[in-house]
Amino acid sequence: MNKNSTNSFRKSVGTFLKRFNRFCRRFHLVKWLVVIFLSISLVTSTYLVFLAKTAHVQNLESSLSKTTEIFDVNNKKAGELYAQKGTYVHLNQVSANIPKAVLSTEDRNFYHEYGFSFKGIARAMFLLVKNKLLHRNYISGGGSTLTQQLVKNAYLSQEQTMTRKLKELFLSIQVENVYSKNEILTMYLNNAYFGNGVWGVQDAARKYFGENAVNLSVPDSAVLAGMLTSPSAFNPIDHPKAAKWRRNVVLQLMVENNKLTQAQANYYKKTPITLRDTYVRKDGYKYPYYFDAVIDEAISKYGMTESEIMNRGYRIYTNLNQAQQQAMQNNFNNNAMFPANAADGTEVQAASIGVSPTTGGVTAVVGGRGKHVFRGYNRATQITRQPGSTMKPLAVYTPALEAGYKFDSELVDKKKSYGTNHYTPKNYNNVYQGKVPMYEALAQSMNAPAVWLLNQIGVNRGYQSVKDFNIPVTKKDKNLALALGGMSGGVSPQQMAGAYTAFANGGKIVKPFYIRKIVDSTGKVVVDNTAKQEGRQIMSSSVAKQMTSMMLGVFNNGTGADAKPYGYQVAGKTGSTEADNTGSADATKDKWIIGYTPDLVVATWEGFDNTSQAHHLENLSGTGVGPLFKNEMQTMLPYTKNSSFNTKDAQSIVQGESSNDNLWDTIQKKTNQYGNQIEQKAKDLIDDAKSWFKH
Repeated sequence: MNKNSTNSFRKSVGTFLKRFNRFCRRFHLVKWLVVIFLSISLVTSTYLVFLAKTAHVQNLESSLSKTTEIFDVNNKKAGELYAQKGTYVHLNQVSANIPKAVLSTEDRNFYHEYGFSFKGIARAMFLLVKNKLLHRNYISGGGSTLTQQLVKNAYLSQEQTMTRKLKELFLSIQVENVYSKNEILTMYLNNAYFGNGVWGVQDAARKYFGENAVNLSVPDSAVLAGMLTSPSAFNPIDHPKAAKWRRNVVLQLMVENNKLTQAQANYYKKTPITLRDTYVRKDGYKYPYYFDAVIDEAISKYGMTESEIMNRGYRIYTNLNQAQQQAMQNNFNNNAMFPANAADGTEVQAASIGVSPTTGGVTAVVGGRGKHVFRGYNRATQITRQPGSTMKPLAVYTPALEAGYKFDSELVDKKKSYGTNHYTPKNYNNVYQGKVPMYEALAQSMNAPAVWLLNQIGVNRGYQSVKDFNIPVTKKDKNLALALGGMSGGVSPQQMAGAYTAFANGGKIVKPFYIRKIVDSTGKVVVDNTAKQEGRQIMSSSVAKQMTSMMLGVFNNGTGADAKPYGYQVAGKTGSTEADNTGSADATKDKWIIGYTPDLVVATWEGFDNTSQAHHLENLSGTGVGPLFKNEMQTMLPYTKNSSFNTKDAQSIVQGESSNDNLWDTIQKKTNQYGNQIEQKAKDLIDDAKSWFKH
């Protein structure tokens, strides 16, 4: 660049700077930038201070030292929930070698700082700038004191961002305001992760060295301290060489921190790591599907997180009946209760749920067969399957009674087509009686009379009735197929059990729920759901009584006869759905039985998770799930009040009335019945003849 060009460039720069200065002076740009910066800082600081103040750090020690406990309907302890929980020990129960090794490695200035380190923050800021320049949206490490690590594990995610770092800083200061250094150190040692599913120094000492934490030697303490940066990489079971190398690094750090002499460190470095596992994992998760459902409800209904529930030392009071739950689990563990596996070994799946019809409290639940996965798929609460004929009482018979029909009203039982699409429901056995009383149509699960009746009362009335039962239907479901459980979506056993509470509860429906009350680690009630549900009246008590009368017949002489528990009167309904594209006329996708007494509703479903030609049930009668349901009721009902129904089986009521008729009335009724059957047979023959001549 020549001299003239250089002068020209300088003049241009000078001109730009003069204009920029005038612009800044004119619009007070610097002042505005300062104001904006201070405002952002003020808002951010205010938010973070608010966050720290409302985190209730005064509860931190009690929540870390206590395990979340589950209590049953009688307020008896039923089990425990824990994730980041070990055996909590106080500092006087921990060898002095452990704090020396940990502090030498993690935070040498722990006793001389106030929750944060200026050097650490500066290092973190430098790494932040570096990562931003390299387009990395995270912090590479550094900056955390021991208090900050405790706060991160207890309150925050492991996400490495500046926002999380700022939250961590303010919370750490608040923790330092509330607790002494020794209390913070105790919480940290008990909340640290040591690999292989072990939390806290006491359980780590048992897991790796077969000792209590109070007895750990210097080199063993150094092994545990070395694992804190990476438990998976430095645990001595899986990586003995790496663990020994890391232990020796910690021993040298202890020399630098004046906790060991060099001679002592050299001696300990030569000692081998001797492992001995005497750790016994606590197993308080006694009723896995029920506890899963409790956690799910706490999250979805009360806004808690899984980590809070598992680690904050809550006392959760539920509707669990331990005897019923154990009985249900025992039945699910008995393979004789289920059909044989598919040819490729795939198990037939199933799910059951028990609900109190007066309170809505879920007393027992099992969401599947086979190995349980923590918060895995719970078929009792999560499946969406077609309900089959278990929908008939909701969509057809209840609204029909409300519309003026009686339980012994005669229904048309003929093979008929409806609408422009010629919808033609068929009875299972393809046999039709011409006319049939309502109670018999329900007990024998006849399809043709149910669809005919829905057509008579109007699809809109049936659709609204199903909605009243809290079943999730859409406008697409507003058709005659709803009578037989045809839905665009589906239902879960929990939803169906909730619907049937109305029949057992005088027409009042209640919603199934698990949690009655949650108390935090300090004794404060944070959720109170102990007030009895009022319920919602969706039918009159007389209609509920008639429905129960008809549904008693399902188990006395209908499709559920083989599922009737010995010694008990149970009302309810069976159901099944066809499996399409399987090549088998009897292929079944879902089988249901829903039964109830005045004290208990049980809904049971059976089927394959994925129905196919190789994976389907047989026999559309809907009774294949009978053995499971029967044994469930026989083993669960003894733990109820065993209340009696306020009505009898509809058929026995009718037969009782018939016995009071005179002989002529009886003959006349029988004559009319046989005449109707002969008339129907004649019409069928004529229709067949007409069809034959057409061809």
